[in-house]
Amino acid sequence: MAGAKVAFIGLGVMGFPMAGHLSAAGHAVTVYNRTPARAGAWAKQHGGQTAASPAAAAADADFVFTCVGNDDDVRAVILGEAGALAGMQAGAVLVDHTTASANLARQLEGAADELNIGFLDAPVSGGQAGAENGALTVMAGGAEDVFERAKPVIDAYAAAVTLMGPAGAGQLTKMANQICIAGLVQGLSEGLDFAVRAGLDGKRVVEVISKGAAGSWQMQNRGETMVDDEFDFGFAVDWMCKDLDMALGEAAGNGAHLPVTALVGQFYREIQAMGGGRWDTSSLIRRLTRT
Repeated sequence: MAGAKVAFIGLGVMGFPMAGHLSAAGHAVTVYNRTPARAGAWAKQHGGQTAASPAAAAADADFVFTCVGNDDDVRAVILGEAGALAGMQAGAVLVDHTTASANLARQLEGAADELNIGFLDAPVSGGQAGAENGALTVMAGGAEDVFERAKPVIDAYAAAVTLMGPAGAGQLTKMANQICIAGLVQGLSEGLDFAVRAGLDGKRVVEVISKGAAGSWQMQNRGETMVDDEFDFGFAVDWMCKDLDMALGEAAGNGAHLPVTALVGQFYREIQAMGGGRWDTSSLIRRLTRT
């Protein structure tokens, strides 16, 4: 679907390239960012327009995308007099790419529905590299007809876009994603620390075992940098702590048992205490190598 009028709100490490892919796909993109200079830099690079508020960015847009930090940030850019919903027209579609709570997604769908606006909660996986390469995995929640309208636009920066169920289902799927990653990264950290302490070449170990049953995206993309003690990139520990807290809160309500997730969440808190809140999540290994 080329030529749609699009607004993108939130130009962090994910939103900046995602909005860029929309522009490259031929959509007319207006952006808003809490820091105006960031929005100006995006417009200079991609040729789109900037707006002074989420409502102004969303005015007359066919599709409005948000990608911010947490539930409070989502409320700030979507609700209220200056929020995106205040500027949107009936029949438009609002897509929230923030990793937020399922309850908030359901609330936003209700608020959008009152204005005859479609809504999808659509968190993403694939990290900064996935956003830059237009290869994100998008897990969506919402009505099927809204999803079918939005998918051709989302395809501009995604390798896979899947409707998981009603509003909130996208966020619940992202929680499952983060639960899986947490345990995997801890296991990878322990394995690599063990290998190095055993006198093995850590990078050679990664090269060999990544081709077998232990192989994973984390091993292929983070194994060598973990051995090199490099974490100044990627998905921040602060965000993972937020995501795991949401998953644990959801589990408390649905009866799921997440003992490994709870433990790894504590380990990430240790990384935060070490000053690593903005380090990549692969920094879990630092807890082991520092001793």
